[in-house]
Amino acid sequence: MSQVENKVAEKLLGIHAVKVQPKNPFTWASGWKSPIYCDNRKTLSYPEIRSLIKEELANIVRAKYAGVDVIAGVATGAIAQGALVADLLGKPFIYVRSAPKDHGMGNLIEGDLKAGQKVVVIEDLISTGGSSLKAVASLREAGAEVMGMVAIFTYGFPVASEKFAEANVELTTLSNYNAVLQHLLDTKQIGEVEMETLKKWREAPEVWGK
Repeated sequence: MSQVENKVAEKLLGIHAVKVQPKNPFTWASGWKSPIYCDNRKTLSYPEIRSLIKEELANIVRAKYAGVDVIAGVATGAIAQGALVADLLGKPFIYVRSAPKDHGMGNLIEGDLKAGQKVVVIEDLISTGGSSLKAVASLREAGAEVMGMVAIFTYGFPVASEKFAEANVELTTLSNYNAVLQHLLDTKQIGEVEMETLKKWREAPEVWGK
């Protein structure tokens, strides 16, 4: 596990952007019961953490996607993060809506994108991957070449890995579920029994807690 994975996990937990409650689970919009909830928007309220995330996302883009033309954020959670990364890299920024705007120009992609431009997508959170890859599909339909996606955090669901592989999209994240669990275990915030419960949730989140 890398230093970045550990550090970002620690910071997310520290500001309660990630909350872990195996004994008092959350209910996601999908109806799934979950022992964890992640809201990376909270990082924007903490300048030190906001800068850390911006810089580490930009470092990945520099290292892996030197020829990128445009940075794209996925609405709404990654608009701010994407804009911060684009500003740091001195690149144009666009963002992708989940559905076309129902008034005005009816845009799905906001900002200027030319066919053939190379795009790196910034995302805040990867769960099953559906909404993230929908943004990729929209960019490809508009003629963009999507080089890859860089995100703050992933739950690491197998279904997400399968979807990204099928869509031929390289995904890189700053931190992940395993790093969060390891930090909680190392700092004695959870024990081995809770650790096993948290691991079982990820194996079958759609039926966990029922």
